[in-house]
Formats: sequence, C-alpha cells, structure tokens
Amino acid sequence: MSALRVVPSWRHGQERLYVCRTDGRNIAWYDRETARVNLLSDERREDVLEVLGPFLTGPVTVGPPPVPTPAELARLTLHPDDDLAPNRPGEALLIALDRDPGPSRRLRTDPRRHALTAEQTVGEALDRLDGAGWHTLHSVPLPGGARIHHLAIGPAGLFAVHTLYARKQRIRVADPLLTVGRREPEPLLRHVRDDAGRASYALTAEVHPVLALAGPADVSVTGPLREVRILQDTNLGELTRRGGVLKPADVEALHAMARDRNTWAQV
Repeated sequence: MSALRVVPSWRHGQERLYVCRTDGRNIAWYDRETARVNLLSDERREDVLEVLGPFLTGPVTVGPPPVPTPAELARLTLHPDDDLAPNRPGEALLIALDRDPGPSRRLRTDPRRHALTAEQTVGEALDRLDGAGWHTLHSVPLPGGARIHHLAIGPAGLFAVHTLYARKQRIRVADPLLTVGRREPEPLLRHVRDDAGRASYALTAEVHPVLALAGPADVSVTGPLREVRILQDTNLGELTRRGGVLKPADVEALHAMARDRNTWAQV
C-alpha cells in the first residue's frame, strides 16, 4: 500500500488531481488539460502513477513541474502593492511594532522584539547569498495571518526558512517537538514542515523546510529529523553547498512567481 490519496481541486480555472500523503502534503498532481503528471519529487514516482492509474486517460507526460515561459513571466509585471521583493527581514513585525509599540515600561522585553531580532539576523545572512545566484524573500504572507519568515531560492533549490530566537539558550529537539531552555516543548517542526508544504503548493515546486536558530548556546537532537534541516544563523551558507538543482533561468522564474503576493492568496 502506498498510503497516498487523490484529491480533486480547481486551480486557476483548471481541474487538477492532487496526490497527497497521509500528513496532507501534496507530492504530485495530474493536470487533465495538459495530460501531464507533475512530480515535486521523483522518489515516489511509481506510487504516484499507481494511485493515479484509474484517473489517467491516454498517454501522459511525467516529470517535474514546467518552469514558466518568458511569455508567462511577462504577465507577472507587478503593481508595487503586490511585489514582496522590497520586504525587509521581519517586515510584518516592524509594521506591528510601529502600530502598537506596547507599554514603554515592562519587566520583560516584548517577545515580538526578540522575534524581530532573530528574523533580521537570519534575513541578513540569507541576503548575503545574493552574490552566489540566490534570491530571498522576507515575510511572505499566507492566508489566515500566517507567514513564511524567509523564502530562499537558489541553485540548490527552494527553502522555507522559519527563524527562532534562541540567544544563549539550550535547544533540545525530538521531532516534532522543540524545547527552548526551560520552556514547555512545542511541535514547532510540524509548523515548519507545514509552511514548506504550503509554499510547494503555491509555487508548484518542491520547497524544503529549514529551521534557523539565532544565537543558541547548544543544540541537541534526539533521533532522526523528518525532512527538516536545522541550521544556525552562523552557518546558513551550508545551503549553497548542496548539489546544483536549479538553473539560473529556473531561479529567476520561480523568484518572479514567489514575489507576487497573489501567488500566495489561496494556499
């Protein structure tokens, strides 16, 4: 048994049959109009074709999602309000703090300011990858008030990066739980994977989940991690060491899609 299921949906006026895992994440979809099965990862190719078997009519093309053509990219000329590229690291938090700074006197630092420090630290580290053929978008808004802290797009692929302020704290990881210092464990890695899954759906491309820790004193991991990579703000350059996955034209095309606010409106 492949434990995959087929879910019909309409997207951009076209019917698609999505192939989902038991955790709800999409790994492929069948576009009836183009007779194409698009795979986000080739690892489960045979399982995907097996579960889609009853729905396929005639010959189909099987492969990774096609990169937008120049003509499609030309239609992505954006209104300034829809362009996410100018967002600063921590953009959403900067706006929230400007609107509501909070009490001038408080015993503890506003947790939003710690979160902002983490996003700025990680965002600046990711922005330094630009010279290596990368693009990073910050504070990518998702429906329901959620957001992807950073979306890094480069030759090594696409990465949804969630940041966590951990200055001088001990971090303990037992997937999906993460514990900061003496706080209660939280299923943070599940949320990190969910963000990457929503990004994969929006961009119709495989997006890898990454948790970036800002300033931890120590990090211990118990057991294997499922898909998520855990990095510190000081070693985010490791993302560039992965084998080349995307060509420069693919990077530019995906960046053009991702920077459009409307791309994220229905994920």
